Amino acid sequence: MGRIIALAACLVAGTVAVCWRLQTRAANSLEPRFAAASLDQPEIKTRNSWDQKAAAAYLDQRAGWWMGWPRAARDHETFCVSCHTAVPYAMSRPALRAALAEQGPSANERKLLDNVRKRVRLWSEVAPFYTDADRGVYKSVESRGTESVLNALILASHDRSNAATTGDSGVRGGDTSKGAGRGHLSDDTRAAFENMWAEQQTTGDKKGAWLWLRFKNEPWEADDSDYYGAALAAIAVGTAPEDYRRRPEIQNNLKMLREYLNREYAAETLSNRIVLLWAAAKLPGLLDPERQKAIINEALSKQQADGGWSLASLAGDWKRHDGTPQEDESDGYATGLMALALEQAGIPRENTQLKQGLQWLANHQNKTDGFWLAYSLNNNEEHHISPDTARFMNDAATAYAVLALAESKNR
Repeated sequence: MGRIIALAACLVAGTVAVCWRLQTRAANSLEPRFAAASLDQPEIKTRNSWDQKAAAAYLDQRAGWWMGWPRAARDHETFCVSCHTAVPYAMSRPALRAALAEQGPSANERKLLDNVRKRVRLWSEVAPFYTDADRGVYKSVESRGTESVLNALILASHDRSNAATTGDSGVRGGDTSKGAGRGHLSDDTRAAFENMWAEQQTTGDKKGAWLWLRFKNEPWEADDSDYYGAALAAIAVGTAPEDYRRRPEIQNNLKMLREYLNREYAAETLSNRIVLLWAAAKLPGLLDPERQKAIINEALSKQQADGGWSLASLAGDWKRHDGTPQEDESDGYATGLMALALEQAGIPRENTQLKQGLQWLANHQNKTDGFWLAYSLNNNEEHHISPDTARFMNDAATAYAVLALAESKNR
């Protein structure tokens, strides 16, 4: 996928932008219940209607709990980097620095970054997050594949956010697309990408993807989560500074990644394809405009009457392990992720449905504790290990809500 020529990428990006404008005008007319509702509503103003300090306090507290939880501990005095708490925290917490008048990463951000850097530097020495001996066949290689992508994503996101804090644009060659330039690629981030490409599958049905942890848990550790992981890898590449995505040595890797994401597209849940939509905004040429439009249309069609989205409606016919029914009401994870992906894809801020999604987020923060509520696809609250583990979905929901609301403020 990476053999995309710069000119072709620019042409595709231009085509996408035009398509989005046409599509979003049509989307408003296709969803009359939202267009009609907007006539009676005041202008949506989300900038000051949610509590950024409370969100930061919640995210910091949860990150601290995770990093100190004995079950998260790994060898060499490190800890597991989780998809539900650690990764969303690393990506979202920088968006709250301005509200807290912070000049750099918070204490828990630094601790998480130090942990990731240590594991990257000791890659050949540290044990995988899970091993075959402890958790069953393939868990060692699945752990390596998963961690390699997450490490690259966290460090690339930090390099990018650090540039925003220091005011370093770093844009090369006039390229101002999302993910281009802006900042400097650190040695640790470069090493993390080298580890990631070394774990990419080069043969078989999974060619272009990474072996991903399978614990029969949606949306991040199930049999279809290889696709989710591959989309995250694309986001990492598109986020990395110094036009990393254009480097000649990774073009064959990108080609395989693009081919995999397009080859398996039709079989994926909307939940996975929403992450792909986000990735396509970060990595021009990843997905053709027609497929991007198709994802947007399907996403908008799933919006609920209250303006939010429900994760259960995006996850196919997935059944909970405990036999309890899925929650079908709007939740913070689905709404935050959906709003963020639509924003990244270029949906105008004036779009009625996007505005209502952002308004849902602004209205549904728990202002006392700072979080957004979400529901596990695998067990209800009573069947979790503890009250703390029952909050995993809230952790991810809060992070994506913060990202979506912060993005709306900056547009």
